[in-house]
Amino acid sequence: MNELLIANLRAQCGGPRDGALLRFSLGNALLAAGDAAGSIVEFRQALAFDAGYSAAWKLLGKACLAIDDSAGAADAWRQGISVAQTRGDKQAEKEMTVFLRRVENQP
Repeated sequence: MNELLIANLRAQCGGPRDGALLRFSLGNALLAAGDAAGSIVEFRQALAFDAGYSAAWKLLGKACLAIDDSAGAADAWRQGISVAQTRGDKQAEKEMTVFLRRVENQP
């Protein structure tokens, strides 16, 4: 099922429906399928379309963490927290703050 979803989303990339939501959805599907590196590319593309997409920052951090890039995850979450604060997205801000604290407190 996920392979079909990924193929369908990829088919839309570069077309008239390409944008932050499409790339976020593709990144989310890739992350769920275990392709964290591929998802990072798509989350970054989503953020190129809309740097204020706090959910993309949140999952970019998770994807970075999945490839053992703690510094990249922390950076994504810091940027995401700033975006969430600007947009008034309290829930995303809280979640990313918790994730960031966990990464910063790792030995």
